[in-house]
Amino acid sequence: MPAPEPAQGRDLLSPLGWGSQETVMTDQLGRITLNPEICHGKPTIRGLRYPVEMLLELLSTGMSAADILADYPDLEAEDITAVLEYATQLSRVQRVDLLSA
Repeated sequence: MPAPEPAQGRDLLSPLGWGSQETVMTDQLGRITLNPEICHGKPTIRGLRYPVEMLLELLSTGMSAADILADYPDLEAEDITAVLEYATQLSRVQRVDLLSA
């Protein structure tokens, strides 16, 4: 059985209902890849073993993009932008419905 093709960019957001929306997205999202054989299928940067989640955690602790790039020479500035854009798309909430108990 052949390995599934890795997903990337807008394809990652389609199952979540965002693929058809016309939102402001750049080609940066193409840097985010999803491959079941890399990092347990978590979204990563360009198929490398840098999960989006890890980079967001580093940024949330106050680490600057320059510091991250210095510590991880495989990464590029556009990768940090892609991570932030991906997180922005995931955090978009269309509507919250309160359920009564």
